[in-house]
Amino acid sequence: MLHEIINWLVETIGAMGYLGIFLLMAMESSIIPIPSEIIMPPAGYLVHEGKMNMALVILSGTLGSLFGAYVNYFAAHYLGRPFLLKYGHYVLIGETTFLRVEKYFAEHGEISTFIGRLLPVIRHLISIPAGLAGMNHVKFSLYTLFGAFFWVSILTLIGYFLGQNKALIAEYSHQLVIGLVVFSVVLVAVYVKLKPKL
Repeated sequence: MLHEIINWLVETIGAMGYLGIFLLMAMESSIIPIPSEIIMPPAGYLVHEGKMNMALVILSGTLGSLFGAYVNYFAAHYLGRPFLLKYGHYVLIGETTFLRVEKYFAEHGEISTFIGRLLPVIRHLISIPAGLAGMNHVKFSLYTLFGAFFWVSILTLIGYFLGQNKALIAEYSHQLVIGLVVFSVVLVAVYVKLKPKL
């Protein structure tokens, strides 16, 4: 099944080019569950084959991630926020909770957004609390771009060096996720330690 999906993605990306990468990563970053682990490595393989440009592949994937993140951000901010402020108390989400979310993202939005872009599941959802809290657009964009660029670049390089070897791509992608979870824990620990001094 995975073999067929990757072959389809290679063909789709090859046919649609950089726009295909942008659209697939935008979908991946919003609420449509398309794992980036099966989008960017095939694009990296096409770079290896000389059919695409590495910089443009990474740029397309990164900007697609930002676009998808903003879909969630705006949906949460302009639809979810008014709805929850009006009806949230029925499910124990009152105005006090919103004030806490806003305060949290005012103080820790940057690190949360960056790390959120690196972690499975959270990557799709981190834009929602950011939107609910009305996180600053410049900060949200910058840290989303940093996290997405980091993630997209590594996945593209995996595809570039491993080609179409699905077993190795799956294995290295899995190891990458574990490594990024460890990295995120260490980064949070350092952030917590240094935050009072910043």
